Amino acid sequence: MDKLTHLIEYETMLLGQHRHLDRSAYILLSRIRMEGMMSIGQLSEAFGLDVSTLNRHTSALLRAGLAERIPDPQGGIARKFRLTEEGEHHLDIERARNINGLEKVLADWTADDVAVFAACLKRFNTDIERLGGRPWPRPDRATGRTRQNTGV
Repeated sequence: MDKLTHLIEYETMLLGQHRHLDRSAYILLSRIRMEGMMSIGQLSEAFGLDVSTLNRHTSALLRAGLAERIPDPQGGIARKFRLTEEGEHHLDIERARNINGLEKVLADWTADDVAVFAACLKRFNTDIERLGGRPWPRPDRATGRTRQNTGV
């Protein structure tokens, strides 16, 4: 592990051990919450995954009662996934755990250190999104409304 990129990869791998909700479920539920109802095609495009992979993941969400598949309210052919109350609840619990854990870890950090870390992490993620051509929607801090990240 002589390269810093090796150290970063290892440390990001370790982050996965702290999840209570399955990683794919957490990410899918988060994306659907941010964007609203989405079809399997929209999810495929958003994540760059083939439909068969997403069918497995969304089937698990459906079986667990975390999401439901409904007719498109705008009358389109494709059915849409939306979070159930149980899905919203599970996502809220996982987010609260994550935030609580972060607050514990960062308790001894200065506000400036936390701000720098947050800015670097956002830059890291938005650069990945830009290179992959798949920006992730982010809430606008001023309005609380979702806005699509344009990488700018």
